[in-house]
Amino acid sequence: MTEPHPWRRYVALGDSFTEGIGDPEPQSPGGHRGWADRVAEVLSAQADGDFSYANLAIRGRLIRQILDEQIEPALELKPDLITIAAGGNDVIRPGTDPDLIAAQFDAGIADLKRSGATIVIFTGTDVGFSPVFRGIRGKVAIYNENIRSVAARHDLIVADQWGLASIQDSAFWAPDRLHLNSYGHHEVARMVLAALNVPNDLQPNSPEPLPAASWRQARAGDLVWAREYFVPWVLRRVRRQSSGDGLSPKRPDALPVAYALTPPLAE
Repeated sequence: MTEPHPWRRYVALGDSFTEGIGDPEPQSPGGHRGWADRVAEVLSAQADGDFSYANLAIRGRLIRQILDEQIEPALELKPDLITIAAGGNDVIRPGTDPDLIAAQFDAGIADLKRSGATIVIFTGTDVGFSPVFRGIRGKVAIYNENIRSVAARHDLIVADQWGLASIQDSAFWAPDRLHLNSYGHHEVARMVLAALNVPNDLQPNSPEPLPAASWRQARAGDLVWAREYFVPWVLRRVRRQSSGDGLSPKRPDALPVAYALTPPLAE
């Protein structure tokens, strides 16, 4: 028999990664599920008593925005478990300094420690497999070393995406090549639960390998990706816009976990 875990109120902070972008689910709040929802579902099922979950993450947020907008609301919810993934949007921007980003993160963690909650933080993915992001692999690695130092300094749990080999494959990523798809979010959920030492029935979800594309097909795919995702991203940077402008958290309050929160439309 599985022993119940100790947590009763889980709050997730972050950006699109934690919001669940890339893992569409119409019946989930905001229309996306993601790894954090999946973790909450397992924790809720195994809780010895009441369990509630809030997700304050908003896509496109930089680390300063996450710290300024999400820490105090998170503390007000009085969580005993917090996950925070932040800094990814900063790291991928040209000219940013991973040491300075990590220093901001460290200061935010000091504030979150006031909660007394168990806190889980994340290393960045090893992007060596990705033609789009391979050039910043060293920058991500530097940020990760800083993240590990922050974890050691504040006695945090590290969810190690860098070591999660299963997601180092384009089959686990959404068409925008920036966000995980449902398979990828599932793998991250399994990783987080393992980091928390929570037994679960989630099984490795490995899709069939994608058929090898010809050179012409690959270049055609690159053109589609550039038109639909990369060019709009560049334009938002020029206009100083974010994909999350005007959006609110999908689960701002700590409530019981329920998968089918939105009833299906009548036929």
